[in-house]
Amino acid sequence: QVQLMESGGGLVQPGGSLRLSCAASGTFLDFNEMNWYRQAPGKERELVVESTLGGDTNYADSVKGRFTISRDNSKNTFYLQMDSLKSEDTAVYYCNALVLLWSDGTTWHGWGRGTQVTVAS
Repeated sequence: QVQLMESGGGLVQPGGSLRLSCAASGTFLDFNEMNWYRQAPGKERELVVESTLGGDTNYADSVKGRFTISRDNSKNTFYLQMDSLKSEDTAVYYCNALVLLWSDGTTWHGWGRGTQVTVAS
């Protein structure tokens, strides 16, 4: 069974940077989709960035130019580099992925448990 685990959250000052990681454990062939979401206190979970195997990547307008998604195939991990952080970026960040389990097209879709990012001076 595949599991996702986020790491890299923490407290950072406005204007600072953090890199979140989402490590996938278990046996699978590839990521079909890699996504990051976030949920601020009192708000609904929102999409931060979605990225497909085909190379399509879409960022929320609020993070365009500041956040970058990337992956390391050798580590079964994808990342969210967050630069020029603002107080409004404070939230729990969740990774979400659709992975290809088998060559017959069987997939698995799941979430990590989240990591807290707090931007404050």
